[in-house]
Amino acid sequence: MARRGKKSRKGNESNESSGGWITTFSDLMSLLLTFFILLYSMSNVSQVKFNEASQSIQMALSGKGGSTILEEAAPTVPETEAAETTTDKINPEISALYKKVTDYVEEHAMQSKVSVEMDQDGVYVDIQESILFASGDAEVSPQGKRTLNQLADLIATFENKIVVEGYTDNLPIKNQKFDSNWELSAGRAVSVLRYLSEEKDIDPNRLSAKGYGEYNPSAPNDTIENKAKNRRVNIVIVYEDKETS
Repeated sequence: MARRGKKSRKGNESNESSGGWITTFSDLMSLLLTFFILLYSMSNVSQVKFNEASQSIQMALSGKGGSTILEEAAPTVPETEAAETTTDKINPEISALYKKVTDYVEEHAMQSKVSVEMDQDGVYVDIQESILFASGDAEVSPQGKRTLNQLADLIATFENKIVVEGYTDNLPIKNQKFDSNWELSAGRAVSVLRYLSEEKDIDPNRLSAKGYGEYNPSAPNDTIENKAKNRRVNIVIVYEDKETS
């Protein structure tokens, strides 16, 4: 009987020692909770931040995944602010030139014929192929001449260099006049240049032409609409820094 009693005491001691860690863990949790309450009482934090901290602690203690307050995502910039930031990088003189061009386009109701963009190099007046040329041709159409007449009046109001850029889509071309899109794009750019110089008396010293073929598309050549966007001529009003010049 004595031995059984002795074994019983050992069993009780074993049970008590195996559950002792719970007491230690509970004490630790109590100390942590007291610590965070003390920190909170000493600080002035918003309710949102407190809730984030509380959720972070709960996830950590429960072993669940998820982001914590230390892994807070970087704040995103609203699209309007991003656009303003991009615009801020443009030289004010270019912005003023851009406004002059866009005002002229709106005043003469040319929005359906041209679009206007700008970057650090100047202002771009984009004219679609259908306005200027027949398909596969580089002779300026009557409608194209009327559009160029209007743009020539605008160009004559300032002295900037003008670069005429020709672009095509990626469909191969080979006819009696052109062996490739290189020739077609260059031919169209030169046709516009010659019209501005010979018919509208724009100083030829201001003019130059470039043909990019299919290799600088403004949109992927994956739809009929995008291919039409890529068949275009840009009249670039070049910005030259007067101090640099």
